[in-house]
Amino acid sequence: MLIVQKYGGTSVGTKERIMAVAQRAVNTKREGNSVVLVVSAMAGETDRLIRMATEMHDAPPERELDMLLSSGERVSAALTAMAIEALGQRAVSLTGRQVGIITDSMHTKAKIEHVKAERVQLALKAGMIAVIAGFQGVTGDYSDVTTLGRGGSDLTAVAVAAALKADLCEIYTDVDGVYTADPNVVKNARKLDRICYDEMLELASLGAKVLQSRSVEFASKYEVPLVVRSSFSTEQGTLVTKEDTDMENVLVSGIACDKNQVKLTALGVPDKPGIAAIIFKAVADKGIVVDMIIQNVSADGRFADISFTVPKTDSRSALEITKSVADSLGARTVIMKDDIAKISIVGVGMRTHSGSAAKMFQTLSDNNINILMIGTSEIKISCVIEGKYSELAQRELHEAFELGKTA
Repeated sequence: MLIVQKYGGTSVGTKERIMAVAQRAVNTKREGNSVVLVVSAMAGETDRLIRMATEMHDAPPERELDMLLSSGERVSAALTAMAIEALGQRAVSLTGRQVGIITDSMHTKAKIEHVKAERVQLALKAGMIAVIAGFQGVTGDYSDVTTLGRGGSDLTAVAVAAALKADLCEIYTDVDGVYTADPNVVKNARKLDRICYDEMLELASLGAKVLQSRSVEFASKYEVPLVVRSSFSTEQGTLVTKEDTDMENVLVSGIACDKNQVKLTALGVPDKPGIAAIIFKAVADKGIVVDMIIQNVSADGRFADISFTVPKTDSRSALEITKSVADSLGARTVIMKDDIAKISIVGVGMRTHSGSAAKMFQTLSDNNINILMIGTSEIKISCVIEGKYSELAQRELHEAFELGKTA
């Protein structure tokens, strides 16, 4: 089998942990498999580099930030390759450029366009373990290093697995699988044996921190077999796979909470055709992803209030852009609220079962939790609430949908 294994920052956080990762990789190789590792920067390293950058410049140029941040994964890759060699197995560390991970030019959150992986294939043919620095790539003309955003090593692993047509992609992290809710908040949260791509994609995009959402989207597109496991144990993890009929029998599979968003509201915007397009085009042109949107029109129909949510990391840029556009449109003002949380329930069973929205809204009401915004899709319902109620909402919804019970 050809197996791609990805190890997160805590898994390579110390010399001892790196040796443990190396030993697991060597054991997998000795079982007769071809092995590719993708590693993140050591725990805390990316944050340390960001702090250094902001000490030099209040708003570090993104190109230079990518050059800096990509170094963390290179350190991990080189050290892991050394550890594997020390255990008697040949290994080679490779950067994103050496692997041939080609991206667009959107610095700090680049998208992968394709993966060549020729050097990886050569290493495997030579009987070596390839150790790839995750989170990074290079622009199509090879002129600039890019990074893939938070959790980008997950995307690296899945993209490499797809390019190599790997038999399995294992994501090793500090949790032993995907849970019905955050076990640090909901004590009776239950680990799932399997979950479909669509559910995992929703959970990942809605705040679940197990997998990066783009990596799940990539895995679904190329049907990469994906397993989430703990690097600290040998227990089986959660299989992320294609949907089947059994999954549809479960109304809700999990609950996610995202506290890393802010709500922007443009007040007193003229209610005319094309106004919303002007605002959101300006935001999109800066590469900022807008999540939920709601518009309220005044009683006389002359003005509207437009609210939307964006990631906290983009809040300053989004606020400046929105204020600039709002001023040009003659809007009254723009306000930002950052103490919010987005609570979501997810399940493919919602396609064929009714009543999930009513139960969610009633549960929040019973606990005196006001809903600020609502968003839905075929398999999810999201509510924006005040941040201070996030843990209460997770626990009460988990209980209401009986997610702690085994099937």
